[in-house]
Amino acid sequence: MQKLHLVMGGRVKDPRSLEFVDLKEMDLVGVYPDFATAQDAWKSAAQRTVDDAEMKYVIVHLHRLLEPGNCSRGWPGAG
Repeated sequence: MQKLHLVMGGRVKDPRSLEFVDLKEMDLVGVYPDFATAQDAWKSAAQRTVDDAEMKYVIVHLHRLLEPGNCSRGWPGAG
């Protein structure tokens, strides 16, 4: 089974939250077949905006949303 991951980012209202200011302006970096590839894409996107505290990029574990019963337990980044 593929373990799809979405990398996305945008401006947040508060750097400690995940409440994005404008969903129309979200940067949808891409969908990746595994965590390692998604992490590379996340790191690249996040480094471009490292000086802007209100910009945040995240990795969404799509496979956990699509098939929640098949999630591996353990470290959150492992799946």
